Order: sequence, then C-alpha cells, then structure tokens
Amino acid sequence: MAVPVKAKHASPIRLKHADTISLWKHVKQEWKLYSFLVIPVIYFIIFKYAPMAGNIIAFRKYRGGPNIFGSEWVGFTYFEMFMKDPTFWRAFFNDLTLSVSYLVVKFPVTLLFALLLNEIRMIKWKKFVQTVSYLPHFISMVIVAGMVKEVVSLTGPVNSLLTSIGAEKISFISLPEWFPVIYVTSGVWQSLGWGTILYLAAMTGINTSLYEAAKIDGANRLRLAMHVTIPGILPTIMVLLILDIGSILSSNFEKILLLYNPLTYETADVVSTYVYRMGITGGNFSYATAVGLFEGIIGLILVTIANTVSKKTTKSSLW
Repeated sequence: MAVPVKAKHASPIRLKHADTISLWKHVKQEWKLYSFLVIPVIYFIIFKYAPMAGNIIAFRKYRGGPNIFGSEWVGFTYFEMFMKDPTFWRAFFNDLTLSVSYLVVKFPVTLLFALLLNEIRMIKWKKFVQTVSYLPHFISMVIVAGMVKEVVSLTGPVNSLLTSIGAEKISFISLPEWFPVIYVTSGVWQSLGWGTILYLAAMTGINTSLYEAAKIDGANRLRLAMHVTIPGILPTIMVLLILDIGSILSSNFEKILLLYNPLTYETADVVSTYVYRMGITGGNFSYATAVGLFEGIIGLILVTIANTVSKKTTKSSLW
C-alpha cells in the first residue's frame, strides 16, 4: 500500500527532471533556431539589464569621475526633492494626460480599423490599404515631427483651410492647449496600420465554422464582428491593453522633444523630457535617476494591476 504513495510524491520530481532533459534535448536538436536568440539576449543584457545597476546613484551623490556609482550615500534625498518640485508634478500629470488620451483614442480606433480590414474581400485592395497604412510607422521620427510642424504651421494646409472658410490663422505649435491634440492625432496616424498586425494575425486563428454557424442563425456582418471576431481575439486585445497600460507614463520622448518648446511646456513637458533637462542638460544625474526610477516603479505597478484584473475578468494575462 505504501508503494503508490511513494510514487505519487516522487512523480512531480521525475516529471520536472524529464521536462528539463527534454528541453535540453530539443535545444541540441534545434540549435540553429535557438542561435537566433543569442543576439537579442545579449542586447537585452547589455542595454536593458546591465544599466539597471546605475539606479544606485538615485540614492548616492554622483559628481562624475571614476566612481560611476556615486561617492556619498544620501538615501531618499533626491526622491524628497522631486516630490516637492511643482515642475515635476506638472510633468507627471502632463505625461498621464497625454498617455491616457492617446490610449483612449488609439486603442478603439486601431481595433476598429483591424475589423474593417478583415472585412475587405478583394485581396489586392486589402494589401494596398495595409501597405499604405503601414508606411507611416517606418518614417523616421525626425521626419514625422517635421511633417507635423509643416502641416500645422501658419503657412501650412490646416491654416490655409481655415483662411479659405473665413477663419483666422492659429499658431498651433505655439499654443499649449493644442499640443495634446497634435500629439494624439499624429500618434494615431503613425501607429494605426502597424497596430493592426497582431489583431489580423489573431483573426486568422478563429475557426471559420463559427462564422458559418452564425450566418445560418441570421447574423449580419456587424453581429459577426461583435459575437464571433471580437470574442475570438479577446486574449490578444487584453494582452495589448496590459502592455499599453504599462507604458502609460512613457510618452513618446523623441516626438515630444522634437515638437515642444518653452511656450508649450504647460501641457507638453512630460517626465521623460523633464529627466532629460535635469540629467543630460542640467548635469544633475542623481536627481534625474531618482525621477526615472520612480516612473519605472509606477509603470510596474500599473502592469501588475492591469494583469491581475485581466486574469480575474477575462482569464487572459501576461503571467
């Protein structure tokens, strides 16, 4: 009678050991495929994980020189400094406003565009629309910023349209209230096509018999999308939403840096540009590191909360 009990307790260990052996056996058999992971892994180690050691200067006074980890322990001094700085809180709320506004507009628009693309039955026309919508993603951010400035300039097409209908010209790029609109619309235009790739890939995995059964029941295209397509790609939707929420305090630094100016700091200055001015421009590296570390912790908390909520509500999560 004791034999089955012993086997019951030993089996998980044997299974884990067997899984480990099968994994290494698979790696040896498919080493050519696994070799493609070498460069990405090295990249992440050098540029993502190794620099994390530099976060220690957020708690130490860094004056430059051979000691790259600072010369004096100051604890949470720099954290207390930016917590009392009204400029930081302005940048923090600007970052939150821009990111949430962009997410609220981009997420449903991208999903709707993917659903519309999926309804196109002419293959050549579908490929043409996809190609045209993908192109902005591959344009350099410097060129995108230059195009945006030209479009909204006083002599650009937007102001030309305003003058043609009898309205006055607006200096969009110099008015802080217009910066969020420019940031969100240009961001949606640039990422719209590229953001649909994962949705379209997920749609190809939906069982076609579900569409046939729904059509027999009298469902039109709208009902097919609402009751078959969207539920079928819901795990993909939730994973992408979790990732977007995690970067909610990481607005597009390059675009904002290229588009903003002192006149629009009121609504355009975000945490990343604030860190750039304080660290790179101002030379206060410890202070800037403390702000960046705080931003990273907030992002981690948001990802964890979003992942937990998604797991409990839709059974889809990152971990």
